[in-house]
Formats: sequence, structure tokens, C-alpha cells
Amino acid sequence: MLVFRSIVFAVAFYTTTAAFTILGSPLLFAPRSYAMAGLRIHARCCLWLLRMIVGTKLEVRGHDNIPKGAALVASKHQSTWETFALIPLLSDPAMVMKAELGWIPFYGWFARKFGHIFVARERGPSALRRLIAEAKARASDNRQIVIFPEGTRQSPGAPPAYKPGVVALYEGLALPCVPVALNSGAFWPRRTVIRYPGTIIVEFLTPIPPALDRHTFREMLQTRIENASAKLLNETRSTDTQTLIETLKERQANK
Repeated sequence: MLVFRSIVFAVAFYTTTAAFTILGSPLLFAPRSYAMAGLRIHARCCLWLLRMIVGTKLEVRGHDNIPKGAALVASKHQSTWETFALIPLLSDPAMVMKAELGWIPFYGWFARKFGHIFVARERGPSALRRLIAEAKARASDNRQIVIFPEGTRQSPGAPPAYKPGVVALYEGLALPCVPVALNSGAFWPRRTVIRYPGTIIVEFLTPIPPALDRHTFREMLQTRIENASAKLLNETRSTDTQTLIETLKERQANK
């Protein structure tokens, strides 16, 4: 039954995404605020489908920790889920993403319309300079700059692998940084179609003030996100989810 529900959701998710992308193409020529409104509706629709078909709910904690106006938001990245589900939780997010995603028809066009920020990581220091410049431009419009510090999805319990981009943004923007912990990987694991019932928890942690030295910031950010995410992972209650967690831990231990 779990597999069946997961397949039904996958069909519904990708069909809905394709419909929003194609039928919403006129928004490419509309004001950005209109396109962002469509993006939020898409995210809420997908969250509703996930809850109704699979039984995966959402709980948000610490929303009051998000400063009004511009801020740097650094989120744990365990799944595809947070790439869309964080959108309606923020007032006007600009996501940092890989440059190659910008070349995907429709997806890349919309990402540019939303004012997301593309990073060509293979370009090294020049990519970081461009990242900071674009992030400053978005922040000047009171937008939240959202980055996944590890750059790619990590399985729950995997050793952290934070990249230098988040530190560069923290130093360049001189804004408070909101760490985000979550347990999405236990319910929407990578490299499989299976989705598990339960409650995905997103927790916005106490902001880290600007102007700390880079070593202190990096250690504080990683410690807060990793400790809080581990705690959330231990809160899962579903039998299916608990089985998955143990499997993930065993796989990680055997590597």
C-alpha cells in the first residue's frame, strides 16, 4: 500500500508541477510578484497532495525567529522536499541554486523570473564574488537569501559537508543568518520513489548575528543545524519511518 500511495503521489506531483509550469507560462511576462504568488500556490498544492495521498504532514517551529526584511537563511538539505516547501514559509525568498538548473526549459526560465541566484561552482572565487553581488541585490529588495550550505542532499545522519558559499554570503551580506533544521529525509528520502507517512518538521532556529569571524560563524551554524536536525530525526513516530531511520543509520555505519 505504501508503494502504491508513493507512486500515485509521484504521478500527481509531477503532473501538477508540469501543469503549473506550462499553464502558468504567461506569468513569465507578468510582474515578479505574480510569478512568486504562483510558486507559493504550487508549493501549497504539493504539500496538500503529500498529506492527502501519503499522509505526510508539516509542522513549522520557530517561525518568529525569521527577521522582518532581508536575512540569510541556511537550511539543512536532506530531500527535494525543502526546495519547494520552504517557499511559502518565507515572505520573499531568493534561492541559491546550481547554474546548470537555469538551462532547463521552463524550470530555468521561471527560476530566473523568481529572481533566484545561480552559482557556477566550478568557477571558484569568481563564482563566490558573483554570488555575493547578486545576493546583495536581492537583499536590497528585502528578500531572504536561502542557501543549502552542503550544496547537495545528504541522507539523515550522514556526516555534514558544509561548503564555503554560506560563509562568503554571511561575510558579504552582513545580515543575520537563520539556521534551519529539518527531518524531511526520513519521509522523502533521496533516490527512491517511496514517501513515508508522518510529520516533517521544519525548525527556524535562533538567528546568528552578523559580524562574527568566519570560523566562529561556521562552527556555530553547523553545530546548531546538525544538533537540531538530529533531535528532530529522533522525534519521528511512524513505524515505517523508524524502520527507514534505522536502515539509513546502518548504511551510514557500513560506509
